[in-house]
Amino acid sequence: MRQDKNELKYFEDNAYQHMDALYSTAVRFTRNAQEAEDIVQETYLKAYRFFHQFEKGSNFKAWLFKILTNTFRNHYRSKKRRKTVTMEVLPEISDEDSSDEFEEWTYFDEYRYIDLFDDEITSAISALNLKYRIVVLLFDIEGFTYEEIAEIVGVPKGTVMSRLFRGRQSLRNRLLKYAKREGFVNQQFSFSA
Repeated sequence: MRQDKNELKYFEDNAYQHMDALYSTAVRFTRNAQEAEDIVQETYLKAYRFFHQFEKGSNFKAWLFKILTNTFRNHYRSKKRRKTVTMEVLPEISDEDSSDEFEEWTYFDEYRYIDLFDDEITSAISALNLKYRIVVLLFDIEGFTYEEIAEIVGVPKGTVMSRLFRGRQSLRNRLLKYAKREGFVNQQFSFSA
């Protein structure tokens, strides 16, 4: 559908201010800078193409993130169907991983990813089950509400809250040694179960 000049101006004024947030989230989703760039580019193309469906006055950032999340899922599913798995690319599989319908077993471009984020925190976030990682990133990094995340991810608000709790709990357990070493908590500190 052809956009008029006012719609194009509105799109440009609102869309590009979220590019950094979309890209950093895409990197965390994909664990690969090149794939993240592709997904963000596709997100913007879809957003522009379907801009006529956006309801002015609603949350533009949430709308973009919903497109990003769906684009990532579509890429993942397509990649999963085409992928032939070899023993060299399989990481260790935990019980947590086996329950995730979107978990990806691909080469992790660690060099590019480490350049962007802190090693310990990157590793902890990357180790999260994907369904928890998405919710933690959208809530704690991007600042979306439970309701917005429910809309973006396509699950009930209660599921978002549960995934956020479990994701944070997993991060807490993974980062305790790091927090002690860096002096954020004292050496005797422990979490009660």
